[in-house]
Formats: sequence, C-alpha cells, structure tokens
Amino acid sequence: MTEILVRLARDDKDVGAARALCQEWLEWHWENYPADWPTGADHPMDPERFQAILEDLPKLHKRPRGGILIASVDGIPAGCVMYSEASPGIAEFNRMFVSTAGRGHGVGRQMLDAMFEQMVADGYETVFFSSATFLTHARAMYESAGFVSMPQPEGFPDAWRNKVYFMERSLV
Repeated sequence: MTEILVRLARDDKDVGAARALCQEWLEWHWENYPADWPTGADHPMDPERFQAILEDLPKLHKRPRGGILIASVDGIPAGCVMYSEASPGIAEFNRMFVSTAGRGHGVGRQMLDAMFEQMVADGYETVFFSSATFLTHARAMYESAGFVSMPQPEGFPDAWRNKVYFMERSLV
C-alpha cells in the first residue's frame, strides 16, 4: 500500500527537497510552455530569477505566517506547496508541484487539504493564488477544492491578462 505523508518542512533537508522539487517544476514548466507566450528576464519563471527565489524560500515562507509543505510518497519527496501572508487574514500560495513520479496518488489534493488546515491554524480566513491558463489539468482540482475565480489585481500587466487566472477560497 502506498504511504503518502504531507507535513511542514522542518529542517534544511526538507528545504533542500522543496528546492529540488521546484527545480523539477521549473524544468517541467519550460518543457510544456506554449511557444506563443511571453519570455524574457521579467518572466516570473525566468531561470535566473527563479534561482534567486529558491535561495530565499525559507525567508519568503517563514513561520509563523508562512509555510513550506512537503509531500512524500513511500518516503520519497514527491510534492511541495508554499504559502505566505498577502495581507492580514489572507494568504497566498504558490509553487505547488507534484513530481512526475508522485502523480496519480492524489498528492496534490492532499497537499491542498493539509495546507488549508495549517493556514486555519495560522489564523488565515482566505487564500488565493494565480496560475497560467495553459495548466488546465490543475484548474479542475482547484475548483473541486472550493476555489472560485477572482478578478486580476489592479495593475496586473496587460501582456499577461489572458494568460493568467486568479482564484480564491474561504478557509472559514
């Protein structure tokens, strides 16, 4: 029987696993990225920019207002998701990824559920995220987890308006 465990990152080893999963996510992203979409140094997934983010993960998602969750399948890191405070009572999550080897076990949904529980314990009332429209496989999972569409924030770049969607969910 497959054992799936989702928990907060506790140490440098866990952060290293999250970084490795994020690196796999970056590679997967560019392998599947639509050819007609924007690229360049200002792209959120620009490899150099992304490496700087990976270095800052512990600071960006520092407890008690943030967290890095790691999922393992039979003891092997297979997924991650991270969140931080966007404003009082509102969390934003990002960098959710399930490795190719971890797919098909419901890891993504289990990570969301564990993250929701932790966010509630951390005092959050609402969570939101943004995602690329070409990642259609994930949107159904988000909707089944209770997320609904929300407007793009004021000042969101015009070049990305038809390529990125935002969703939110109440935690209370």
